Amino acid sequence: MKQYQKVRSVQQPEPKVIDEFSVWISENITPVSEPGTDEQPGFGGYEYDLTQYTKEEYINLISEKNSILEKQVIDTQLALCEVYEILG
Repeated sequence: MKQYQKVRSVQQPEPKVIDEFSVWISENITPVSEPGTDEQPGFGGYEYDLTQYTKEEYINLISEKNSILEKQVIDTQLALCEVYEILG
């Protein structure tokens, strides 16, 4: 995984881009408009944090998140069963 912070682009980035080797995740996308000076031109575009994962890293990340969500769903179901038993 490689993280690039404060990346700038004149085009609005897609939140997720998948190419042949990597998965690119853009987060915290904010529009930026800076006026120019006599020495430097202005900038109008977007600033964001960019993370590059290999496909294997991204699959593992998603798998880990799914495992956490599955556990949360089971915990919620068990809690609801307890409530139904108390009410019934």
